[in-house]
Amino acid sequence: MLNWLLIFIPITAALEYVFHAGDALTFISAALSIIPIAAMMGEATENLAVKTGPTIGGLLNATFGNATELIIAFFALKAGKIDVVKASITGSMIGNMLLVLGLALFLGGLKFQKQVFSKETAGALSSLLVIVMIAFLVPALFDFTERADGVSPTQIISSDAHFSLAASFVLIGLYICNMLFSLVTHKDLISASDDEHEGPAWPVGRAVGTLLVSTLVVAWLSEVLVGSLEGFSKGLGLSEVFAGLIIIPIVGNAAEHSASVFAVKNKLDISIQIALGATIQIALLVAPALVIMSFLIGQPMDLVIHRPLELAGLVGATLITASVSRDGETNWLEGAMLLGVYLLLAVAFFYLPIGV
Repeated sequence: MLNWLLIFIPITAALEYVFHAGDALTFISAALSIIPIAAMMGEATENLAVKTGPTIGGLLNATFGNATELIIAFFALKAGKIDVVKASITGSMIGNMLLVLGLALFLGGLKFQKQVFSKETAGALSSLLVIVMIAFLVPALFDFTERADGVSPTQIISSDAHFSLAASFVLIGLYICNMLFSLVTHKDLISASDDEHEGPAWPVGRAVGTLLVSTLVVAWLSEVLVGSLEGFSKGLGLSEVFAGLIIIPIVGNAAEHSASVFAVKNKLDISIQIALGATIQIALLVAPALVIMSFLIGQPMDLVIHRPLELAGLVGATLITASVSRDGETNWLEGAMLLGVYLLLAVAFFYLPIGV
């Protein structure tokens, strides 16, 4: 149904490389191009989930979705846009927890009076969400303690970066433990059966190939989109904070929005795995990997969130999402609650003065 939007892929290429059009037009065209590719990724993931189960299916969707964000962030790091990278990391986590999951629960709840999902899976993911919150609270408190103790600004920058580098290896270790738990030692405990599928399933090779090609195309489109973002946001008078926290994650998380497709089909276990799995993967794998890469390319980045509103948004999103997902059942009102919190944060970031 969305395949007609594929026409915007060559249009985007022409606008970017032939006509050198304005940033606003290029940005809109690239964003529209990503929508059908994200839908294709969702369909490929659904077909894989038929053969692998919702746990691995959700993990694959989160991984391929976050691969795009990792590529975008890497190029932004090379360009020295560290604040934008950090804002996009926080925005992606908040967006996955509140927007992606909220929209999935809301749309699924409109079709079904009550939807249920695996308590064991949700419980394990909720516990990891608390780790996510701690992973970003500790660097912020570390930085605050340094400043309160009168440490020199130069020393603060150095110690924040080196603390974040050490913490990154710890977080990656926790992510590996989570993978072992989910896929090896307790795979029967947290997996749920999901045998319903409309029509014949794709061969594994076709599904994986679609995901790989889609990821490459989305990565290119996202690079074009990010390249035109600065001019687009300045033209609209938007702050860099709003662009990094709201606009980039919405586009970068396009693949994760397939969670809504699964929710409408009453396959909520996959929706939960996609939304929360992507959040956990960003915090425990993508963000630490970016910190390590930043040292390798000579652009050291830390994990410190300096803006209180940004930190409060992450903590609030984590707490409400963990609360909603722990009981194993949901309805449209809980989805509306998550979306409402996201809109409150988006409005707050929108009205932050430019340069804050």
